[in-house]
Amino acid sequence: MPPPERPGDDRPQLPHSLAGAPPNEIDPRVEELVNQLIARVADKWTMLVLEALAEHGETRFTRLSRLVPGVSQKMLTQTLRQMERDGLVVRTVHPVVPPKVEYRLTILGQSLGAAFCGVWIWAEQNLAAVEAARRGFDLRGSTKQD
Repeated sequence: MPPPERPGDDRPQLPHSLAGAPPNEIDPRVEELVNQLIARVADKWTMLVLEALAEHGETRFTRLSRLVPGVSQKMLTQTLRQMERDGLVVRTVHPVVPPKVEYRLTILGQSLGAAFCGVWIWAEQNLAAVEAARRGFDLRGSTKQD
């Protein structure tokens, strides 16, 4: 269920599991299923970066790399460049020493995040059915002779 809207906040609302709920409230099986679906239907890194920026707002590169488990520096750089090119993120360079670079979602990126919430909702609603189907398939496969 989405968090309550804040007055004057017209950003798309994310379900509680994407909007900063404590990690122990997220069913790890749902999170795993969503990650598997992302790998099949979209660029995994783009969606994970999108999720991190939606949860944490404007974020520096180093922190973003910690928020996206398993991403290499090279892949994160490539992903952010592509997202910037596609209009999903804005890159802000602050003229300080050492340079400070931050990334934030654009309205377009926020709307993609809102659309992506449907995958989380679907995964939460269908987790048991997918797990049962997988178990049935695996049992049939182990007794089948090819």
